[in-house]
Amino acid sequence: MPQGDYIELHQKRYGYRLDHFDRKRKRDARQVHERSSNAQNLIGCKGKRFAKERYAEKALMKKTIVMHEESNKRRKTGDDVKDGALPPYLLDRETTTRAKVLSNTIKQKRKEKAGKWEVPLPKVRPISEAEMFKVTPSGKRKTGKWKRTLTKVTFLGPGFTRKPPKYERFIRPSGLRFTKAHVTHPELKCTFNLEIIGIKKNPNGPMYTSLGVVTMGTIIEVNVSELGLVTPAGKVVWGKYAQVTNNPENDGCINAVLLV
Repeated sequence: MPQGDYIELHQKRYGYRLDHFDRKRKRDARQVHERSSNAQNLIGCKGKRFAKERYAEKALMKKTIVMHEESNKRRKTGDDVKDGALPPYLLDRETTTRAKVLSNTIKQKRKEKAGKWEVPLPKVRPISEAEMFKVTPSGKRKTGKWKRTLTKVTFLGPGFTRKPPKYERFIRPSGLRFTKAHVTHPELKCTFNLEIIGIKKNPNGPMYTSLGVVTMGTIIEVNVSELGLVTPAGKVVWGKYAQVTNNPENDGCINAVLLV
């Protein structure tokens, strides 16, 4: 018997510890944080080696995803009739060819990933930090001016939970939180009141994107399932991006244009 198989043999005979799978799940969850810490802290030869291995893994993963997405698709070649008779068992079939097709949805995904859209408002006025935040004093000491209250409209998901007030740095007022937007479809020339799924990109910076701040020019994701939009493959579109075209904190509502 090869040396080292005794663990597997013991598991076959007597099974696992009662908490084996729970410990394994926690170990796997910790692994992500350990790798992140290594990526940030390793320097010199070790850092280079780690970065090279991680790059190879990511490249392989991306190739695998693209291969799965660019699966073989069946397409009509056309209705032109060829000379000669077909066998009876082929008469009721469509003449098709199989080819690797880079579909429009994949191109759209790549555009979205790169953060490139043809937007109605390509340039917007930058908002200063003094305009975005209002200093809120906390505590009795003079130094307690580290809290900031947002003066702009924000979106927070349904699962959002506030931090304890003692530890909360950014205060997002309840009166300025919105969950729906008035979205105009540029081709249909109709406006719909749709639920917001998330904030994709705020032009003022990634910090405001993570805080969920909605200002003019922000790209938001809205739920368009009730519009009945479908992909070329026939699947119902669930979420689509839209750009905010007004100042929501002044108007009391979010107006946006769908990015078609």
